Amino acid sequence: MPVSGGRRPTLEAVAALAGVSRATVSRVVNGGPGVRTEIREKVRQAVAELGYVPNSAARSLVTRRTGAVAVVIAEPETRVFSDPFFAQQLRGIGRELAAADTQLLLLMVESDRDHERIGRYLSGGHVDGALMFSLHSADPLPAMADASGLPTVFGGRPDWTDDGPAGAPPLYVDTDNRDGGRQAVRHLLSRGRRRIAVITGPLDQTSAQDRLDGYREALGGPDAPDVDERLIADGGFTAEGGERAMATLLDAAPDLDAVFACSDLMATGALRTLRARGLRVPEDVAVVGYDDLAPAAWADPPLTTVRQDVQEMGRLMARLLLRRLASAGEDLSPVVTPAELVVRESG
Repeated sequence: MPVSGGRRPTLEAVAALAGVSRATVSRVVNGGPGVRTEIREKVRQAVAELGYVPNSAARSLVTRRTGAVAVVIAEPETRVFSDPFFAQQLRGIGRELAAADTQLLLLMVESDRDHERIGRYLSGGHVDGALMFSLHSADPLPAMADASGLPTVFGGRPDWTDDGPAGAPPLYVDTDNRDGGRQAVRHLLSRGRRRIAVITGPLDQTSAQDRLDGYREALGGPDAPDVDERLIADGGFTAEGGERAMATLLDAAPDLDAVFACSDLMATGALRTLRARGLRVPEDVAVVGYDDLAPAAWADPPLTTVRQDVQEMGRLMARLLLRRLASAGEDLSPVVTPAELVVRESG
């Protein structure tokens, strides 16, 4: 039974109950080698009987690990806590880390002043590694992670092409955004739509640029010279941005008959504008989103969308980082998951 009276069981108490030395208990508790199976089991039984909990600070001195990972999202908290994309990615990350008995420490960027704070934290020995996502092209966070010496996995394809800040190819998890964009537009073309607009995310993020490139390719090749630039508007990956972008597109090209919104949130905003303008979906304007998060099925009408498994992408990010921490010499590669069109009533 755990020790009563508020006294915390000690390493010495575990050693006495198991009939072994304090050093042996320390090796077992910290996962060290050189302990026979039967002795290891006796120590574990004593730990369970006494309710012993290792001191994390002392454990860190032995293992040189903190048992924690920083999750850095390069967005303000208002965006993080209002967008279901981030909730799903954090859920996947959290579950994978919890299964490995590793703590998640969440850091967000409200303004440029936060970069210095985050850089100091990453360099301060508080965490064993970092997961970073929603990065923008001028973001200093990757260089800060490099300067800290922390193993890092990125969510989304980084915007550098070959070697990253550490002089090695970056390790990341992403979905095939370019193909997802192609699938969305080819679907609309197959339905007879010819004036297809696109609502993009911020083009300083590779996911938004890749989806726009897929849109262009589906309409006429990599450069797509025949694409009407009036059919392209930035919605900032938010519902309000999608609403404004849809209004801009209708004002510039009132004859458009379809729109590919590069996130479900922007698509729901576009639906509001179309409804306010008296346009029917999909009879007058077909709509395709991207993500296939819960709001897509709840929309009116339900959204045709391009599915990416956001929760699984979070799990894969955490899994890659844990593998890197467990075996620094292992040859790991980026992971790109497929995109899949999900057809519903809006398209």
